[in-house]
Amino acid sequence: MYNAGMSEPENNETSARGLGRGMVIAAWVLLLIMLTLLFNDRLDRQRNPNQQLASSHTEGIPEVRLQRNRFGHYVASGSINGQAVEFMLDTGASDVSIPATLADRIGLQRGQAQNYHTANGTITAWQTTAREIQLGPLTLGPVRASINPHDHSNAVLLGMSFLKQLDFSQQGNILTLKYPTAEKQP
Repeated sequence: MYNAGMSEPENNETSARGLGRGMVIAAWVLLLIMLTLLFNDRLDRQRNPNQQLASSHTEGIPEVRLQRNRFGHYVASGSINGQAVEFMLDTGASDVSIPATLADRIGLQRGQAQNYHTANGTITAWQTTAREIQLGPLTLGPVRASINPHDHSNAVLLGMSFLKQLDFSQQGNILTLKYPTAEKQP
């Protein structure tokens, strides 16, 4: 029987070229995926260099050392009422400020509405109380907080209602937080 199409050797050669081209494309796609994952992880670590908190004990008192991120902020992983969150320390905020969607996920109750004066103007947010806020080995609670319906990020502003209960000091790009110690008598 006569076959007007390609002969068998030509057909095998075309298949091999197509398979080779497919393997090259698959390798490039895999390389791009791996590079994307690598760079996303690197960018995430630059944004939050404190995903794994550095902690120690000085004279039996636990302390946390936070590294400033590349934008000049102190961002760290922690928890509110046992739920994992990401904190941005903000000494200019009077309360811990929690985005409304995150507060709903954590199960925080909305209390009385209150006006807050922010860098972006006056906003209305709800008062609430976090049963427990944890940053590494440091755990405080209950802590006054607010539920901010205008904040669409996933970062909790860790304000002075939490920070005022700790001693903190900054040296270079490192912020150290610890429980306060009693004044030492001479």
